[in-house]
Amino acid sequence: MRKKINMFPEQPQPPYTMADKDIPAELFELLPEDEKKTDVINRPSISYWKNAWIKIKSDKLAVAGFIFLFIMVLIAIFVPIFSPYTYDGQDYNAIYQTPSMEHLMGTDMFGRDLFVRVAYGARISLTIGIVTALVNMVIGVLYGGISGFFGGKVDMLMMRFVDVFAAVPSLLYIILLMMFLGANLRSILIALCLTYWFSTARQTRGQILSIRNQDFAVAAKVVGESNLRILIRHLIPNSFGPIIVTVMFLIPAAIFDEAFLSFIGIGISVPVASWGTLANDGMATMGAYPHLMIFPALAISLTMFALNFIGDGLRDALDPRLKK
Repeated sequence: MRKKINMFPEQPQPPYTMADKDIPAELFELLPEDEKKTDVINRPSISYWKNAWIKIKSDKLAVAGFIFLFIMVLIAIFVPIFSPYTYDGQDYNAIYQTPSMEHLMGTDMFGRDLFVRVAYGARISLTIGIVTALVNMVIGVLYGGISGFFGGKVDMLMMRFVDVFAAVPSLLYIILLMMFLGANLRSILIALCLTYWFSTARQTRGQILSIRNQDFAVAAKVVGESNLRILIRHLIPNSFGPIIVTVMFLIPAAIFDEAFLSFIGIGISVPVASWGTLANDGMATMGAYPHLMIFPALAISLTMFALNFIGDGLRDALDPRLKK
C-alpha cells in the first residue's frame, strides 16, 4: 500500500512581532479607549410609538392641526356654556348686526348671536365626526380582521358583501336613511355609522392578510392561544398604524357629509345649529350680509385643513419604513 505524502505540510507560525518584519514601532500607536467601541451602535433603541411621537412633533403642519382642533374643541365646549347668549335666543332689536365687541361674529335675521351658533355648530359637527369614526373603527376592524384572519370562503363571502354595498355611493344610503329616520342628530349618526366602515374593513383585512403568517402569530398558535385571542391581542395591535390613519380621514369626511346634508335641507333641522345649516342660512343674504356665510364656511374649511394635516402627519409617523 502506498503511503500518502502531504506535499504542503502545515508549518507552525511563530508569533508576529514588529522586530521580525523590521517595521519601525513609530508607525503604530495604541488605540485610545474612547475609540475602541466605535463599532457599538450609539443610537438608543426606541419603540414604534415613541418614534411616531417624535415624527409627529417634527411635523409643523400636523402640530398646527392638533392645536387648531384643540382650540375648536374648547370653543365648542365652553362658549355655549359661558356666553350670555344662546344658540336659539332671538333678539329682534339686534337683527343683521355686523361683527362688533358685543357680537363677535354679528347676528342673523332673528338677532341670534352668530359666534355662539358657530360654537354650537362645532359641538354638533365634531361630535358627529368623532363618534362616526370611533364606531366605524370598531365595526370595520372586527369585520375586516375576521375576514382576513380566516380567509378562504369566509373571506370571499364577507368581502363580496362589502363590495356589493360599497359599489353604491354612501351618500345615497345616508339620504335614504335620513328620509325614513327624520332630520335629527341621532338619525344622521346612525346613517353615517352604517355606511362608513367599508374602507376600514378593507384596510384591516389587507393588514391582517400580510401579517397573519408571520412568526409571532404562528408562535401564538403553537402555544395554544385561541383564534379570537390571536386576532385581538396580536394581529390587530400590530396593524393598528395604517388603521388609525384610515379612521382619522373618516372624521373630516363625516363632518363634510353632515354639513352637505344640512346645507341642502335634509340634515340637522332648525333651530339646532350646525355648520351646514348656518352656511345655508347665510347663502340667501350673501350679497348684503356676507359675514353670515363667511364665518361658518371658514369654520368648516379650517377644520377640514386641520384634520387632513393631522391625517397626513399620522400617515408619515406610523409608517415603519420612514423610521428616524
